[in-house]
Amino acid sequence: MLPQRQVMRARICLLAAAGVPNTEIARRLGCSLPTVGKWRQRFHEAGMDGLGDQPGRGRPATYGPALEDRVVSLTLSHPPRGETHWSTRSLAAKVGISHATVHRIWRDHRIQPHRSGTFKFSTDPRLIEKVTDVVGLYLDPPEKAVVLSVDEKSQIQALDRTQPLLPLRPGQIERRTHDYVRHGTTTLFAALDVATGEVTGRCYARHRHQDFLRFLRLVERTYPRGQIHLVLDNYATHKHPAVQEWLHHHPRFHLHFTPTSASWMNQVETWFSLLERKAIRRGVFHSVAALRTAIQRFLDAWNDHKHPFTWVKTPDQILAKANHQPISVTGH
Repeated sequence: MLPQRQVMRARICLLAAAGVPNTEIARRLGCSLPTVGKWRQRFHEAGMDGLGDQPGRGRPATYGPALEDRVVSLTLSHPPRGETHWSTRSLAAKVGISHATVHRIWRDHRIQPHRSGTFKFSTDPRLIEKVTDVVGLYLDPPEKAVVLSVDEKSQIQALDRTQPLLPLRPGQIERRTHDYVRHGTTTLFAALDVATGEVTGRCYARHRHQDFLRFLRLVERTYPRGQIHLVLDNYATHKHPAVQEWLHHHPRFHLHFTPTSASWMNQVETWFSLLERKAIRRGVFHSVAALRTAIQRFLDAWNDHKHPFTWVKTPDQILAKANHQPISVTGH
């Protein structure tokens, strides 16, 4: 889309070529007679090139490239003493310009000192093997086998507010008191069927190996036939000798461990995130029993309309980002 001023110039020339008088052109386009005469003359002298903007048009820049370079350089250098990063106002005071100018320069250079992110590299010596194994289960599961993503969400708190909830209404968001009463905790063990999205879950008071064994027996009853492949993290409970002994007597079960510091590869974590955001974070629970009831209600509703999560990353794509060089540690 062309700027309006260029459209106006083109329309002046087109009307003039059609034999329309200057006064009529000015009336139709809502411009002055000198404007019509100017652009007719420019077109007569230089054709289409004459309709462009002349050099120097518009307000000259207040600050040049040198100032932008200085702002960018300071932003990427050490901040003021005692602070972790620059703000628009602290940098503006340092350079002697407005904070709006600093913000514009940051925007133009896509610099965001107010934001930060975290990252972590897995140091698991079996990283490649585990990534290939787990992703292989997601993308190409064994025929006629059940693949379950298993984990526990521990220490879920039953929080009660000190005052009644003020509900949502037109013009007012839902409100609750900042302070709360803690009535105890529960631990949810859950197994997500990777193929269907169905979740098998059970709450226990703690997350010991005894509780994990009880949950394994529940999974065994839920899936009485066929081979069962469990995707787990490296929590010690999952590798307890008593658990290993139980697995030895139940050869249908096969354990696959995610790499260290890569629990995001466990698909049930996605379901835990939905549970937290939709049923727990804004809930008010007068007891642990009420919390467990809310969790079970969400689980039942999920299974009524279950759907699987689609895994899209291949092992090579994951390892391309995971296989970075170790970060050097500065000696002192």
